[in-house]
Amino acid sequence: MSAFGALRHWPVTTRDTLPMALWDADSLAAAMGGTPSGAFQVSGVEIDSRDVRSGDLFFALSGEATDGHKFIDKAFANGAAAAVVSRPVAYPHILVADTNQALSALAQAACNRSAAVRIGVTGSVGKTGVKEAIFAGLDRASRGQAHRSVRSYNNHVGVPLSLARMPARAKFGLFEMGMNHAGEIASLTQQVRPHVAVITTIAPAHIENLGSEEAIADAKAEIFAGLEPGGTAVLPADSPHFERLRESAVRAGAKIISFGRAANADVRLLDAIPSANGGSLVTADLGTVRMCYSVAEPGEHWIINSLAVMASVRAAGGDLGAAGLALAEMGGLKGRGARHQIKASGGKALLIDESYNANPASMRATLHALGQTPATRRIAILGSMKELGDFSAGFHEQLIGPITQANVDFAILVGEELRPLAKILQQDLGKGAGNALGNSIFFAHCDSPADAIAALEEYGITAGDVILVKGSNSVGLGRLVDRFVDNQMIMGREG
Repeated sequence: MSAFGALRHWPVTTRDTLPMALWDADSLAAAMGGTPSGAFQVSGVEIDSRDVRSGDLFFALSGEATDGHKFIDKAFANGAAAAVVSRPVAYPHILVADTNQALSALAQAACNRSAAVRIGVTGSVGKTGVKEAIFAGLDRASRGQAHRSVRSYNNHVGVPLSLARMPARAKFGLFEMGMNHAGEIASLTQQVRPHVAVITTIAPAHIENLGSEEAIADAKAEIFAGLEPGGTAVLPADSPHFERLRESAVRAGAKIISFGRAANADVRLLDAIPSANGGSLVTADLGTVRMCYSVAEPGEHWIINSLAVMASVRAAGGDLGAAGLALAEMGGLKGRGARHQIKASGGKALLIDESYNANPASMRATLHALGQTPATRRIAILGSMKELGDFSAGFHEQLIGPITQANVDFAILVGEELRPLAKILQQDLGKGAGNALGNSIFFAHCDSPADAIAALEEYGITAGDVILVKGSNSVGLGRLVDRFVDNQMIMGREG
């Protein structure tokens, strides 16, 4: 048979019959029970008129504070192809009774039409980074046919929006699920209906609302309730709550894949040594095979995260080799480990941007990583950890250990919740106590990011300094990062 004849007889699969456009007017109307103004196609879905790009479908959502219909003109000025509205507009649109309910309906239609393997990721720490790493591995192996929720779109609006954006031709879908109250993940998992449910770790994040780590574990375990029949739960074997999580997964009918250092872990760490780029060279036992791969991200927590990635990729039927290559190339995300070279007296300093989130576990992990990073001086700019309730003072005071062990030279503490730690540092300074090297830990306690900027400028940044910026997002330390980043010269890929 000639080459032309072979092309004519190229096998056609079910996937080849799926639409190329993300949605068209008829499919949107059918999914949401709405009325189209006419024929059109869209290539994306957006809820913020400022983020609309050419070809997007704009949802005019209604909330307590504002009404998306006020921004219809701006959305179309930015290139929207159509809008979902609850009252007629002079643009291409789908008219529905309730735009918020319509978004949820479109999310379910996206699930129903797709054969993609869906992976749900939750956990107290590391869920965004693990989600991004799993995506990078699956996207590499599937040649661009993986889909994910962007940024931290992990709540009651972000999850359905991420589902609505999933192309019909996607082979994998990655969805992050967050919560700060019991019952929230139960709702999100019913929307995603994952084939693989991943819990990264359990830590006292949101303990103010939930009261105990056991309650946090139970809230995270709600993800198993939405598993598709025959689904897999990926669990942290080293967690003191592992058995609690495993029992919840078993009750939901899930298969279990565990990861960690524990001897009984299905994906078990055998060895990890520092690599030249600041990351790690990891050897892991996956039961039927042993793998050696590089992890670009520094820190013990990323060694364990990499095991969660491998367990998840295996559960999803992905390519483990591609996952290993992706881990070797991963750079920090904005606000979650991005590394910036910034101007300093006599050369350059390294600024580590962890400004998006903070809880006791992630604070310890990032301070430990700071201590492992070669530096002339180590500067820790720490913002308050939120949603700790009656536990707040104790958890903030306990940071004295990680700060001391990380050999911090100067600590800038931002927020009222850090006052108890400031008092301890003041007492230690008066007693002549210091860090692990015996050097005094100088500090400043600030009320705002602006004050922290002034404190850092007064202290001065010199060549070879390493500056860690870590705090809950509401503290606003991202503004400090933006102030000092020099022309966005990022070490690694932001993602």
